[in-house]
Amino acid sequence: MVTTVTASAVLLLTGCGGSADGSAASPTVEAQPTATTTATSTAVTTTEVPAPAVPETTTDTAASTTEPVPAPTSLVDVQFEQNESYYFTSPDGQFTCGIVQLPGRTEAGCEGITDPVPPQPDDCMVNWGHGMRVVDSGEGEFLCSGGPVYLPVEGTASVLPAGAPLSQLGYTCVTTAVDVTCVNDGTRHGFTIASSSNETF
Repeated sequence: MVTTVTASAVLLLTGCGGSADGSAASPTVEAQPTATTTATSTAVTTTEVPAPAVPETTTDTAASTTEPVPAPTSLVDVQFEQNESYYFTSPDGQFTCGIVQLPGRTEAGCEGITDPVPPQPDDCMVNWGHGMRVVDSGEGEFLCSGGPVYLPVEGTASVLPAGAPLSQLGYTCVTTAVDVTCVNDGTRHGFTIASSSNETF
């Protein structure tokens, strides 16, 4: 742009210097605005180039936001479900547990050897203290049962990985490497059981 203006100034001065050449200088001066108009058109074209890049970036961001939405929500529940109840074993293999649907109630419990165990109550005439459970109301308690309660009907139960909660039928059970805790979601009562310790709350 600067070069064009300088050339125009030189030509204009040359035209003013000689009276005989003044008529020849006029067509040269008229040709310069045409070159300036062409330069302006090129500048407009350059301004239009970045505009299409903006929608592409926005579209990529929207696609990225949509991809992480699907997440496995009930994969664990499906893995442990059998006949409307849910069965699992502890990571150390010491306890078989379940969140079970019974005719009159639901409950969560675990069977296995734990210590210490309180004295057997007078109203328990069968096996005592070989596990713990929590029912619809009241604190967790030791099992009084005549046989297995939390064994799946079909095959064996899978291990519930440490730290992966299983929540069904109003109860939540979670394991660590050495113990299992089950809680009634409504009452917040439950138990924690391990081979060498236990607690009801």
